[in-house]
Amino acid sequence: MYEIFEGVKDLFRLGRTNTDSPVFRLHYRVTSSLLVVCCLILAARQFVGNPIECVHAKDLPPEVLNTWCWIHSTYTVPASFLKKVGVEVPYPGVDNTKGAREKKIHKFYQWVAFCLFFQAVLFYTPRWLWKHWEGGKIHALMMDLDIGICSEVEKKQKKKLLLDYLWENLRYHNWWCYRYYLCELLSFGNVIGQMFLMNKFFDGAFLTFGIDVVTFMESDQEERIDPMIFIFPRMTKCTFYKFGVSGEVERHDAVCILPLNVVNEKIYVFLWFWFLLLGILTSGVIVYRIIIIMSPRMRVYLLRLRFRLIRREAIDAIVRRSKMGDWFLFYMLGENIDAIIFRDVMHELAARLGHSKPELQEA
Repeated sequence: MYEIFEGVKDLFRLGRTNTDSPVFRLHYRVTSSLLVVCCLILAARQFVGNPIECVHAKDLPPEVLNTWCWIHSTYTVPASFLKKVGVEVPYPGVDNTKGAREKKIHKFYQWVAFCLFFQAVLFYTPRWLWKHWEGGKIHALMMDLDIGICSEVEKKQKKKLLLDYLWENLRYHNWWCYRYYLCELLSFGNVIGQMFLMNKFFDGAFLTFGIDVVTFMESDQEERIDPMIFIFPRMTKCTFYKFGVSGEVERHDAVCILPLNVVNEKIYVFLWFWFLLLGILTSGVIVYRIIIIMSPRMRVYLLRLRFRLIRREAIDAIVRRSKMGDWFLFYMLGENIDAIIFRDVMHELAARLGHSKPELQEA
């Protein structure tokens, strides 16, 4: 089992270069890793162990019945979910099916592991796009200046190369920057879309799943009905037909225990609250991006707040003469290279932009 999770550790490993925001990393690093781990846990239990146990009174091989019911799905009777357990029914949803009673077929448990893996791929897709579009620009411009321990000659040469690039390519980074913002927008659309995807997967019962669970936990113990058994029943029914010794078709009615649903329900309760949190955080990031796109003053304030070693007049001059994409590049570089080196580069860039003029010093 340990070897199964070896490959997942790379997703949790922090990289040397940061080219995105912490919230964006929650999507592709934390969420994708969690989904893959849940997928592996369920797959190990589903395809190695015995995910279903069916009970039948007649002489019928249990392996045959278990395999049949797992492949062809099981069902519950929705009308009996509210009946009294131990008096009218043995378990919510398990009842006599004679007559024209509605049946709810449960097929999802065969696909949960595959669905989780597909969700992990969707969460990683915006990161894959940004990695392709970013093209290693930040790493190339760093030139090992994040360490800051090198000879003065080497440090001076690298700072000059970085300064020359920023000067010669000033105002040419907007498209590069907006591609990243597009990836953040895709992440937001993905987490919202996945809520509706799972709602469809669970027959319209997932959007209010977390609220129903909280309400269940706070309600009176004797009157409350567990909402998780509606989506993840732990006991279901299965019907198996075969020929008898005289050639007549025999109907075998079985009750099946689904222990895997105890794990499924916990996973999706957590995912409901986690996706809600991700959606709120990412929506805040989208609003934040809109504000900094519309307000150059906010860009100045954020650079001052984050990089206090840089003089205010230097930041004012740089933001005034640059565009949104340049600001984003400056911010990412400041996150990755040594603070003293970054301060020197920004001061020299401001000097080239003319920040030493009297009107700029007074700003």
